[in-house]
Amino acid sequence: MSRHPSVPRRELLKTGLALAAATLAPSTLLAQTELLTRPVPSTGVRLPIVGIGTNRFRTGDPAWNARLRETLSTFARLGGKVVDTAPSYGDSERAIGAILGETGLRDRIFLATKLDRDAIEDGRQRLEASFAALGTTRLDLVQLHNLRGAGTLLPLLREQKAAGRIGHIGITSSSASQYAEMEAIMRREALDFIQADYAVGNRGAEQRLLPLAAERGMAVLVNLPFGRGAQFRAVGGRPLPGWAAEIDCDSWAQVFLKYVLGNAAVTCAIPGSTQAAHVEDNLGAARGRLPDATLRQTMARYFDAIADN
Repeated sequence: MSRHPSVPRRELLKTGLALAAATLAPSTLLAQTELLTRPVPSTGVRLPIVGIGTNRFRTGDPAWNARLRETLSTFARLGGKVVDTAPSYGDSERAIGAILGETGLRDRIFLATKLDRDAIEDGRQRLEASFAALGTTRLDLVQLHNLRGAGTLLPLLREQKAAGRIGHIGITSSSASQYAEMEAIMRREALDFIQADYAVGNRGAEQRLLPLAAERGMAVLVNLPFGRGAQFRAVGGRPLPGWAAEIDCDSWAQVFLKYVLGNAAVTCAIPGSTQAAHVEDNLGAARGRLPDATLRQTMARYFDAIADN
């Protein structure tokens, strides 16, 4: 843990955006609007390399609902596509479905959700509930949540994919304790996607899971790229290091995301957000230069040093 005082992300963001606005000419800002994309190996579908996680999306009072609508609308307006949710995230699916219905954004979104049941019929009912809550007839990606049902429900997902109701199938985890099981599933099954936790302060997935995904032709979504907030707490009020400019970073969030995205096996990072300003900041990591292997080592050493203080 850092001994330096913690600075909320909103304060770090405010300072970074002000500096960016003061230093970038209008032509430069315009040139940076297009997001970098990577293909899904199994289908060739190209996705922007930063998406959004929605585990904190919930329906609420009118002000809160308007905030979520602004967040998702800003995300789509700036070119974001990958929206990841799950039926276990409260009523996140219903909140997203309502926003997509109100805004007409469904066709601009790569919509991903999860399945968290074991038996076939339970899984089928859960899946149908997701279609209904999200207000759609097609899901771009359905993943087995935390590997649940991996021995029973992949045939259901393949059936639905063959019927054209699901575009891609995959599995997820957010815990190193499941990596061995995940690796075994990846070796025996044909999957379009995996999703795993990965961050500059949590690099376990890069040892075996990410190389295996590249070898097996599986796209990778990255959850928890900010290390559950620990990385913001570690940097505290520190200014960005000089090397951040080499990869066009204006904020710590972009530094953290670009470390993850510098790994070519990663298709898309999905930081959670319920604020439009954070979405705009996060999508900045999908523009400009990404770190090479040498700079990524420098970034890892830098973070390790401050995390230990």
